[in-house]
Amino acid sequence: MTVGGWDEASAELDAIVASFDEGEVSVDDLVARLARATEIIEALEERLRATMATVEELAPRLSAIGDDGA
Repeated sequence: MTVGGWDEASAELDAIVASFDEGEVSVDDLVARLARATEIIEALEERLRATMATVEELAPRLSAIGDDGA
């Protein structure tokens, strides 16, 4: 199963956590929801790593632009 955009995935994860908090999860659904939550968390962590790598790549370039204009 795929994970949608950041907001969509975060909302789905929040709903899963809320269902646990509210005791709405049957024993039959527990493993499936835990697996889905894990999938979402892994996907979000990967997006964060990729975003951090991009920021680390772009930050020196942005700094150089600022230094040139000073």
